Amino acid sequence: MKAVAIQQHGGPEVLQVVELPEPAPRAQDVLVRVKAVALNHLDIWLRRGGSGLRPSLPHVPGSNVAGVVASVGAEVKDLAPGTEVLVNPGLSCGHCEACLAGDDPACRGFQLVGEHLPGGYAEYVAVPRRNVVPKPARLSFPEAACLPLSFLTAWTMLVRRAQVKPGEWVLVQAAGSGVGSAAVQICKLLGATVIATASSAEKLARLQELGVDHLINYAEQDFVTEVRRLTRRRMVDVVVEHTGAATFEKSVACLAGGGRMVLCGATTGAEVKLDLRVLFSKRLSVLGSTLGSKGDLLHLLRLVEQGRLRPVLDRTLPLEEAAQAHQLMEQRAQFGHIVLTP
Repeated sequence: MKAVAIQQHGGPEVLQVVELPEPAPRAQDVLVRVKAVALNHLDIWLRRGGSGLRPSLPHVPGSNVAGVVASVGAEVKDLAPGTEVLVNPGLSCGHCEACLAGDDPACRGFQLVGEHLPGGYAEYVAVPRRNVVPKPARLSFPEAACLPLSFLTAWTMLVRRAQVKPGEWVLVQAAGSGVGSAAVQICKLLGATVIATASSAEKLARLQELGVDHLINYAEQDFVTEVRRLTRRRMVDVVVEHTGAATFEKSVACLAGGGRMVLCGATTGAEVKLDLRVLFSKRLSVLGSTLGSKGDLLHLLRLVEQGRLRPVLDRTLPLEEAAQAHQLMEQRAQFGHIVLTP
């Protein structure tokens, strides 16, 4: 089969089109013919080889997969070839205490398709049956590929970790990203007032279409000053952080007393300064978060079917143009997701 693999760590040029054996599904596996795979910042970190992410090479990335069932293992009786599906990228044992409590990422055996296992930058990917869910019928394959990682991550951040309540104020940093565009929609669904930051007028206009209440161009405005003005010096209850070093200190400054910062990434750097006196005197909480449970993903897909949440697709490119897609993402040239189609 045709695939795009990381042959060595480095820039986008290390992504090479290769021929690999088609995966052979085990007894409880499903072989999915990939129709679309959405990029994620994880793909870039894996390619660079930094942040402790050094997969065995060559490695096929890609965690956000939508496709069609090609074949099933001998023990899979409830899924027919031709079924349109999404891949839940988080693999867990399913029987430990964490899994049974619905906290899949806390499973000691937790793995991610596209990170620990071969991903969707390929014509086929094999995954366990329990990691295959129905694709929302109202969505195209590229639209559906935008859902699994970003929406489940944002849902876990806001619902499970920060526990956003109606009437609260939420600041979403870099809201034109995949996680950011999902987060603003979930915040509005929860009844929050949303302030979103982005780097261009075009991205801000698209965020307004998603229902954002207040917009800040962080390339032209100091977002702390703007948050202070918009909230009449009260500041916000929750900050959604995934950019890291470039914004972390100022994000903390945007929190009201008793506020919560929830973070899932560090795209601009992982080392930050934190004044502990601010943390305890303002009674602040800093909450780490990652992915989420299979049950929450199914709930999200119902909300998508109902039209209450929608994926944000920037553009599609052929699989062979994966290197260009990575360049665009590193330049922050996209709003929402860039999707590759084999």
